[in-house]
Amino acid sequence: LAVLGVGFGLAVTIGNAIGAGILRTPGVIAEHLQTFGPYIAVWIVGAIYALLGANALAELATLVPLSGGQTVFVRRGLGDYAGFVVGWSDWISTCGTTAAVAIVVGEYTVSLFPAAHSQQLIALIVVAAFTIVQWLGVRVGGTVQNVTSMIKAVALLGFIVACFLLGTRSPADHTALIIEPEGTMLLAFIVALQSVIYTYDGWSAVVYFSEEVKDHGRNIPRSMISGVLAITAIYLLINLAFLAVVSLPTIAGHNFAAGVVVERLFGPAGQNALRALVILILLSAVSSNVLMAPRVIYAMAQTGLFWRGAREVNRGGTPDVALLISSVLAAGFIVTNTFETVIAKLAFFFVAQYTLSFISLFV
Repeated sequence: LAVLGVGFGLAVTIGNAIGAGILRTPGVIAEHLQTFGPYIAVWIVGAIYALLGANALAELATLVPLSGGQTVFVRRGLGDYAGFVVGWSDWISTCGTTAAVAIVVGEYTVSLFPAAHSQQLIALIVVAAFTIVQWLGVRVGGTVQNVTSMIKAVALLGFIVACFLLGTRSPADHTALIIEPEGTMLLAFIVALQSVIYTYDGWSAVVYFSEEVKDHGRNIPRSMISGVLAITAIYLLINLAFLAVVSLPTIAGHNFAAGVVVERLFGPAGQNALRALVILILLSAVSSNVLMAPRVIYAMAQTGLFWRGAREVNRGGTPDVALLISSVLAAGFIVTNTFETVIAKLAFFFVAQYTLSFISLFV
């Protein structure tokens, strides 16, 4: 059913890309780049990379308007074997990401409400809830994605405003920024860029729904480009907001920079508000991954690279069998706590997916 518009494309891009990473990564970046100019520049370079990638995948999605994501493009350009490898690794990693994000939601929910006890149970409930929502149809699932992404954006903007209003520093203030990064500036920049690119990852989400987007030739490129620009604006604002409160050396090396900022603004009492913020941010990420995973094996089933039964679509336009299989796999990762091992082993294929997709553009 081609019922999704630019609003959904923007929502699923923001929902999939912006997670807890932006609250953690600034501390990692600051460990390598402790002067304002290079620190901000690396985020801009990451945005340029994402824009170039979005432009390439948007062109592929308009040429091959089929749901399923990168496996569709790679199979069309490089054949069944490449499509099989990309499809399976993409599907497993997306289910693993669903599990990982849901577990983090469970962790923060338990820390916020100790009576909840089991983070695994909460993670399973979250995945089950979004599975039921998607089962109801593409329109319902798209609406929920729009709402959760809007909540995420509003929550982050509220956090940004609080930092600017209550912070006492100028973001570009170089006071105390006297620690030089280890090694050469170029090496430090490249190492930092790796973390930035990972934080931007997720901008390709809308291509998983190509045949479900109205007027795909116009709306997919618009969704992807506007999504990357929105993510870039939010990331730059968050970084400037952090620096309105603390200096780069203060957050350098911290694996949760937002915690340092909140501690400086509100003291220990602010930690519960931060936990609530993380939960709000991550719910839309769970939603987007639950949406995306079944589209991958649905596309593979269409071409015989997966069990044919996964081609079934219900009245609402949802690939329901594929949705059930994907959610069961995500639940399995949650219960067995094996998703980290699987994702680590598939790390090579994550890079290969984008590489093969870009090559497919020229084949």
